[in-house]
Amino acid sequence: MEGTKILIRALKYGDRKHYEWQTTLLEQTDDYIIVKGEPGRVLHHFTKDKQFTMDNWSVEFFPFDKWFTVSVDIRNGEVEGYYCNVAQPAQFDCQVVSFVDLDLDLIQDGGVWSVVDQDDFLENQVKFCYPESLIKEIEARLEELRMLITRKEFPFDGFMEKYISEILKESKHEKK
Repeated sequence: MEGTKILIRALKYGDRKHYEWQTTLLEQTDDYIIVKGEPGRVLHHFTKDKQFTMDNWSVEFFPFDKWFTVSVDIRNGEVEGYYCNVAQPAQFDCQVVSFVDLDLDLIQDGGVWSVVDQDDFLENQVKFCYPESLIKEIEARLEELRMLITRKEFPFDGFMEKYISEILKESKHEKK
């Protein structure tokens, strides 16, 4: 139900708590959930044993059948960038969306896409004993994500624009 509070929980391989934050439901289907993050939300980072207060808006997409997540960061009434986690498909249980973050991220900043956190990926392969099949899957899913972006395929085909537009209006209204 739109407007419902949804907890987003990122896990590391082996279902270890990584971080979590509160959002608000925008849309839910059998295939995905879309939420918005509002300024002032607190990100509990269990891996770093810290809390961060987020000062930006976000539109976040969690598919139940794809190996990635998408977050669009909005600050000062403008899209700041995209942040995509390579992750196992999200799961939704009542009011909690959870996903296993598989280290590699594809981000867009200033119109340029780049892969980040390769060092974490290499470290966590050893630390969490990734099976070889998972390592190959992660690399293949990163390439698949790149192709979706390059080809402008769902959800990079303009699908998220209506949600981004709504949040841009809301963020500009709040600035006044």
